[in-house]
Amino acid sequence: MPASSSLRRSLVAATALPLLFGALAACGYGSQASKADAGKAAPAADGAKKLSADTVKIGYFPNLTHATALIGVQEGLFQKELGGTAVKTATFNAGPSEIEALNAGSIDIGWIGPSPAINGYTKSKGQSLRIIGGSASGGVKLVVDPEKIKSVDELKGKNIATPQLGNTQDVAFLNWLSDKGWKVDAQSGKGDVNVVRTDNKITPDAFKSGSVDGAWVPEPTASKLVSEGGKVLLDESDLWPDHQFVITNIIVSQKFLKAHPDVVEAVLRGSVKTNEWIATHPDQAKASANAALKTLSGKELPANIIDPAWKSIQTLDDPLAASLQAQADHAVKAGLLKKPDLSGIYDLDPLNKVLKSLGRPEVGDAGLGVN
Repeated sequence: MPASSSLRRSLVAATALPLLFGALAACGYGSQASKADAGKAAPAADGAKKLSADTVKIGYFPNLTHATALIGVQEGLFQKELGGTAVKTATFNAGPSEIEALNAGSIDIGWIGPSPAINGYTKSKGQSLRIIGGSASGGVKLVVDPEKIKSVDELKGKNIATPQLGNTQDVAFLNWLSDKGWKVDAQSGKGDVNVVRTDNKITPDAFKSGSVDGAWVPEPTASKLVSEGGKVLLDESDLWPDHQFVITNIIVSQKFLKAHPDVVEAVLRGSVKTNEWIATHPDQAKASANAALKTLSGKELPANIIDPAWKSIQTLDDPLAASLQAQADHAVKAGLLKKPDLSGIYDLDPLNKVLKSLGRPEVGDAGLGVN
């Protein structure tokens, strides 16, 4: 099976791009930064050989775009590769808090969106983290009220929600509007189309009340809007080469990578094998992810939300490095980001070692690797 396992699914918390490295640079995934929900260490396999660390601390979001982590932990697939090294988990609701935890050593490896990864890397002047693999692509849609908007041209003058000023979806929408020739002030959101920054938790109610006419949002918010009568006007995947763009990466602290390369390699092997299991057991994988969500958040997603959301996200091992650079370029173009130096943000040697051992093709870093 190729390195880019093609199975879909979803949920995401929107990822925040740093805004001119000023006050807004701390904004999160479209939600307020929150403390990690520290989990207990999973028991290591009895009698199994311990790697160079007693424990590896893994962070991720209770979101379907982090399904590799959800399922890898739930099904014990990471632990199987780690042997006598125990897995300790922590979950987050915002990108900045996960980056803070990585910098503080509270986690060693994390699943996170591209924009917090960019922010964490650039703010530390390239010293804090490396992106060591991909995890998910897609899962972002423009959903509109079909009674008000029947075509792209009818977006003009309408109020369209995005999760947060400068977050990944906000930047993508601003870039798309610019390409259409429409003018919008990036900071205020005012212009030919009014961009209304609205938390994903609030967007469905705003849509039902008519205060917004549509939204450029990640899953499962997009599917929630469709369940309320919305119509998908555009799938962002259709705007990208091969319909792929990064929505979730795997990052590691540089300190941990240097001290415990064998542990990092084991986690990556677990990730690759989890993606393979997801691709070959799609129904079981969806149920496993939903069960993990219920454990972490107290409730599972109903079928009319999880089924379409699951289909819209593609899980894969390739970090789609070229799309990370493009997303950063779009933010610079919009005036929301100073041009970042992303050289060295990737170290894909451990992942490519795993892929090679499994007879799969290597993945590239678009010239942004440590070498």
